Amino acid sequence: METQPGAFNGTPAAAAAGLGLDLPGALANRSAALSEHQQYVIGLFLSCVYTAVLFPIGFVGNLLILVVNIRFREKMTVPDLYFINLAAADLVLVADSLIEVFNLDEQYYDMAALCTFMALFLQVNMYSSVFFLTWMSFDRYLALAQALRCGPLRTKPRARLSCGLIWMASVSATLVPFTAVHLQHGEEACFCFADVREVQWLEVTLGFVVPFAIIGLCYSLIVRVLVTAHKHRGLRPRRHKALRMILAVVLVFFVCWLPENVFLSVHLLQRAPPGAGPCQQSLRHAHPLAGHVVNLAAFSNSCLNPLVYSFLGETFRDKLRLYLQQTASVSALSRFGHAALKAVVPDSTEASDGKVGSAV
Repeated sequence: METQPGAFNGTPAAAAAGLGLDLPGALANRSAALSEHQQYVIGLFLSCVYTAVLFPIGFVGNLLILVVNIRFREKMTVPDLYFINLAAADLVLVADSLIEVFNLDEQYYDMAALCTFMALFLQVNMYSSVFFLTWMSFDRYLALAQALRCGPLRTKPRARLSCGLIWMASVSATLVPFTAVHLQHGEEACFCFADVREVQWLEVTLGFVVPFAIIGLCYSLIVRVLVTAHKHRGLRPRRHKALRMILAVVLVFFVCWLPENVFLSVHLLQRAPPGAGPCQQSLRHAHPLAGHVVNLAAFSNSCLNPLVYSFLGETFRDKLRLYLQQTASVSALSRFGHAALKAVVPDSTEASDGKVGSAV
């Protein structure tokens, strides 16, 4: 995820006239242009909406997935292990999103070292979240379409091994390119890991195109299995819910990550203007508001994953209901004990006071 935005400078119409471009193009640029203050206000408004609506859903939702599944770890299944790891990656991304979404004055990334550190941190968790979504799609296909053949392979030890390998792959997909590009660009004054074109190509390919293709393929095969079952035995209510959940999974992933990757792809397909310095070649330097919007969209995926993957699932809802009932019972018992203690302590105090008074 590219993380070094900058200010929007210059007047588009004047630049167009200076380059001898046609008048309609200049007018289009003029109508599309916003002042720096307007961009700041719009970005602040979107950040406030994200913080007030999506951030609580993502933070509380992912935290509940961790707490509830750990509370009932004796009932944990193979998908639950993937849910926990996905929730851990998403929780870190959601927590870090507060730093990103209010980075409106671009002060956080004036230092190249801070820009690189934040980019590394975000990419590890971004890759882990996307990789877990992809692997969970493949696991769902195996569980539904290849249950007899692959059922013995879907064990908890193998699931733990898969989770460890996914985390290793996420770290490797970030640190290996970082090491390579740092040796090549490390001495540049404005070097930021997120602005290297090779890293951006890798992010678009490995972080979106390949995962989306695998997710789409797995769920298309699952839909085919469900439709075939419907033709032979009729579509059961649970299978009908599964189809709705599949549609939600694909749509949420595609809608949230598409803007970010289109934004990067446009930048990658454009050539840097002649004479542009290394610090002014980022697309976010030219379009900070657009960069801010695509960042919010990408973070929204981690906020919506708990709703799609767990709260729409009957198993987690049952665990959550039981957890809330137990928590309410413990709270009621605690309140009863506290009230009983308050009822007993004053009596004891009064009795002791009476004894002291009689002795006096």
